[in-house]
Amino acid sequence: MKKWKVLAILIFLFTSSALSYSQTLNREELTALTDKKFKEAFTNLRHFLKLQNDGNYDEQVDKNKQWCDSVFEELNFKTQTIKTAGAPLLFAEKIYRKNYKSILFYLQIDGQPVDQKAWSQTDPFIPVIKENKNGIWNSIQVDSAQNNFDDNWRIFARSASDSKGPAMSLISALQILQEQNINPKYNIKVIMDFQEELGSPDLPKAVLENKNLLEADMLLIMDGTRHLSNLPTLTYGARGIVTATIKVFGPKNALHSGQYGNYAPNPVFEAARLISSLKDDKGIVQIPGFYDGVILTERDKQLLALIPENNDSLNNRLGILKPEEVASTYQEALQFPSLNIRGLKAGWTGKEVRTLIPEEVIIELDMRLVPETPAERQLELLRNHIAEQGYYLVDSVPSNAERAVNKKLASLTYRIGSKPFRTDMNSSIGLFLNNALARVFGERIINMRTTGGSQPMAPFIKSLNTPAVSVRIPNPDNNIHGPDENLRLGNYREGILSCLAILTEPLP
Repeated sequence: MKKWKVLAILIFLFTSSALSYSQTLNREELTALTDKKFKEAFTNLRHFLKLQNDGNYDEQVDKNKQWCDSVFEELNFKTQTIKTAGAPLLFAEKIYRKNYKSILFYLQIDGQPVDQKAWSQTDPFIPVIKENKNGIWNSIQVDSAQNNFDDNWRIFARSASDSKGPAMSLISALQILQEQNINPKYNIKVIMDFQEELGSPDLPKAVLENKNLLEADMLLIMDGTRHLSNLPTLTYGARGIVTATIKVFGPKNALHSGQYGNYAPNPVFEAARLISSLKDDKGIVQIPGFYDGVILTERDKQLLALIPENNDSLNNRLGILKPEEVASTYQEALQFPSLNIRGLKAGWTGKEVRTLIPEEVIIELDMRLVPETPAERQLELLRNHIAEQGYYLVDSVPSNAERAVNKKLASLTYRIGSKPFRTDMNSSIGLFLNNALARVFGERIINMRTTGGSQPMAPFIKSLNTPAVSVRIPNPDNNIHGPDENLRLGNYREGILSCLAILTEPLP
């Protein structure tokens, strides 16, 4: 072959590669790539969901870690295990150019425990596809020859929405770019967490010890549910969480209600009075100082008011007549700390009920936190409030000496989980993500100041000074954490499309 022909071919190949590398794909091109890949992405998600993923079990953590390691190695990422005192973390990195900026993606791989009997399918880890007919979800058969997928079909399985579906959206988008020989204009780092549902107990120390490895210009969180409108959603913060257990003590042992009724006090009544002291009839927490420091400016309220919501329709969906009066709207309510009774136990019920005065009442609480209300402060306020109700707090079971001099006895134990965080909505990360998503969704994007749930992002923000935003993919009615968790296929498709848009958007 003549030299000029060889040179022409090389120029053509270089030019074609440069074009595919540098072009910004439009909505039609990104949609076509997503649709072409969707059957394979659907199959991959089903396989991923078959792996049980309770973070309490080492063997389940290991299987999911091996699966993720294999997937990212096939994507030509360099992977390594970050060892901790508990479950390991998996880190993956792909450097496209040494002088590029970096984005760190956070993937949650574990799921909540399951009560198999409560699910409307044989096994929560055998994904079932369902369609809704007249308000009833019916299973449908989807075989390997299936090419058309209705966006309103749903895949029912543990972690379909929280958060293997979002993780697979990113993975599928990376696979598409690899197949098309399209490189992002930034380097990519990925951190995979296998104990998020346990509060990511070892994540803060791991981030601190691996600052150089995890350092990035921004952090994108592939976790969390979309706004109630089910429009593409970006969330700039999350509330933290602390859980607490209050035990209110009665007699040393459960007593016969006939023999000792009218004589031995029943601790349930004392516990009821304690619980009622926590909130008034408007739902406002009565612990002094509980909301101190939380201020919403007029600008904050204006931004929150831009989010399309209707209180009447929300109340109808939730099945309530009226909301609590902490704030005037749902979005404003999310900006404040909350206090919730998540469980109660005293004696027995149903067929197990018996005529006894119980020896103790267990009150399980959770408190959601915002940056202005740290866990340590809220716990101290709670402790002081219990004492002000006349309780003597003990470390465990009260002694005979303590019982002899104290009418009201209780204990308080707690566990601090994720800390709250908030990223400025007007920052460069917000501009970058809105520009990316606008290419495929136009102006149909919801920007939320915070979410009501919790995410373990504070270690990254505090240790690495990295701004973080959550890219929301799952449908809001996904039964997250409960039986029959599901992911709408249209949301999964738009999740892949969102990730493609982000991966092909140049960093500012």
